[in-house]
Amino acid sequence: MERTKLLTITVIGLLLLNIATLSFLFLNRTMPDRLSHDRPKPREIIIDRLHFDANQQKEYDKLIQWHRGEINQLDDNIRQVKNDLYARLSEKEINVKTKDSLITLLNLYQKQIEETHFKHFEDIKKLCKPEQQEDFETLTEELARIFAPNKPRRPRHD
Repeated sequence: MERTKLLTITVIGLLLLNIATLSFLFLNRTMPDRLSHDRPKPREIIIDRLHFDANQQKEYDKLIQWHRGEINQLDDNIRQVKNDLYARLSEKEINVKTKDSLITLLNLYQKQIEETHFKHFEDIKKLCKPEQQEDFETLTEELARIFAPNKPRRPRHD
């Protein structure tokens, strides 16, 4: 009877441990998804922090459309050049000049992305009324954090 009782307690304990582990894994896996939905969008943050009126919001939406179009085009260009670059890996001898030219082109596109982002914020600043300029200055100190990608952590592959 002692052995049966000990075995029963052990099995129940292991079952509870498995349930707790699965619950922990399930809850941690879905938590970033829930957090990302609760996080305000950059558009909402800017409108709120700068106290944009209805007309400023309409103009800001136009700026957003322009900005997204430019960034999407540059991202497409980067993807295309990266595909071309990595396709060279299948060649027996890689042409160093071609490889360097493609990497230089990638750098140029990345530079254009950063210039586009900067111009976007210059345009937002121009939308601000004089009494909103101080709010804009405060906002600029937080831009990197506000616009940081909200990506789930990936396991490292060394």
